[in-house]
Amino acid sequence: MTTISDALACLRPLTDAGSGKSLLDLEWIRNPRLQGSRAVIELALPAHANPQRDRIAKELRAALLSLDGVEDVQIELAASPDLATTAPQTRPIAGVKTVVAVSSGKGGVGKSTVAVNLACALAATGLRVGLLDADLYGPNTPIMLGLGEVAPETVEEDGQQLLVPLESCGIAMVSMGLLINPGQPVIWRGPMLNGVIRQFLYQVKWGERDVLVVDLPPGTGDAQLSLAQAVPMEGVVIVTTPQQVALADSRRGLAMFQQLGVPILGVVENMSWFAPPDQPGKRYALFGEGGGSQLAAETRVPLLAQLPLQLPPEEDQPLVLSQPDSPAGVALQGLAQQLRRRLVTPC
Repeated sequence: MTTISDALACLRPLTDAGSGKSLLDLEWIRNPRLQGSRAVIELALPAHANPQRDRIAKELRAALLSLDGVEDVQIELAASPDLATTAPQTRPIAGVKTVVAVSSGKGGVGKSTVAVNLACALAATGLRVGLLDADLYGPNTPIMLGLGEVAPETVEEDGQQLLVPLESCGIAMVSMGLLINPGQPVIWRGPMLNGVIRQFLYQVKWGERDVLVVDLPPGTGDAQLSLAQAVPMEGVVIVTTPQQVALADSRRGLAMFQQLGVPILGVVENMSWFAPPDQPGKRYALFGEGGGSQLAAETRVPLLAQLPLQLPPEEDQPLVLSQPDSPAGVALQGLAQQLRRRLVTPC
């Protein structure tokens, strides 16, 4: 049976074409793992080694596939060693102490639900919380907060027009959903998307906020890059479901933030099970089991919460406020408590 020691031994001969040094010694390849018949390895190349990427990836695959019992190789991107010297300068938001992003590799996993409930649960602990809905193509947070038909105001300060966030459920929120007509599509390319996200960061009257929760769109695109390059972040929460297809996308999203140098606060597994309201003692794993735990273990980050699939509340309120004693409500409050311990204390 192939072991990690076997994997390290087969990788030892791989070298940098320039210096001749071992890729393991340079820490350009890291953390080999064996998951059944699949070998997983992290690749972290500095900028000057990018021309070697294809050659190194090809040699990595060939070496690992030569091991007994290895039928597949997964290469994950990790933070480059010289990222700290090449990363663009970020600018803090006036009055905002901490920024936390909520992201997912694919849509439909409940990312916005987690972001909204997390913001409300953090506010319930005494923190002053803002919520920035950066999912410009699918801005659903106004509906979740009962603000679907309310338009925000603007004020002028120091010759600049600032958008005033709307207050609901104890938090201040801005969203593209407040600025467009219901059902109107947002058809923008990257530069326009980047510009609006920066406006939502720096041209909003956020006031004094202990935490700003940012609900990112799914995937690994312009919005994620814009946020990571614009503002310093405490970290990102990755939301997934137990299905393998969701995990595959989540791995890519998590690797992207690692490569950008953004700390991973942990993984939240949503829709972990369903318990019928009339039989709360029973659990049905409708979408599989163990996916969130697997992702957290693979990437060595905490599994922050496993959230059950729950019927939505009838009120225009997040679940942590309308059904705080429900299994999902309790789990979301536990998630907020874990993150609060990492965040700033109130002024």
